[in-house]
Amino acid sequence: MLKSIINRRRIIQALIGAAVYIVVSYYQISLWYVLLAGTITGIVFGKIFCRWMCPLGFFMEIIMGMSPEGNFRQMYQYHKIGCPIAWVSGWLNKYSFFKIKTNKTTCLSCGKCDKQCYISTLNPEYSLYKTGKRHPSKQFSCSKCLKCVSVCPNGSITYKIAPLGEMAS
Repeated sequence: MLKSIINRRRIIQALIGAAVYIVVSYYQISLWYVLLAGTITGIVFGKIFCRWMCPLGFFMEIIMGMSPEGNFRQMYQYHKIGCPIAWVSGWLNKYSFFKIKTNKTTCLSCGKCDKQCYISTLNPEYSLYKTGKRHPSKQFSCSKCLKCVSVCPNGSITYKIAPLGEMAS
């Protein structure tokens, strides 16, 4: 079921993004409430707002996808620029309740996850499966697109609530 949701991420982002835009513009809801909502989702899920809810992020992904050189490099940069929700929820990636985890004992070391992850694609210090590398999902930059979870052929990469002892790890 999670893979099905991940495969429909752009549709979900468009719908939630449109709802956020309507609430802010039509109903004149303060952006402080949007920041609060982004912070709460950051505490629970990590930095999901940018890739799953943000109206601006939706349009930026479409525009960046039109680039002839691909969208990884641009996507890596856009969320860092000026959004306070991205700052707060990015910092909360380390502490959020839900985590992206790699089961090293069942991992096939096929590398499909790293090829989908824009962080490990751009920086060789990061890997979802290689020993001795930093896990990209704990970094400020990871916006929880969950492509790594959806491409894992045997389910070794998961996104689920972490046990209490692992919350800050």
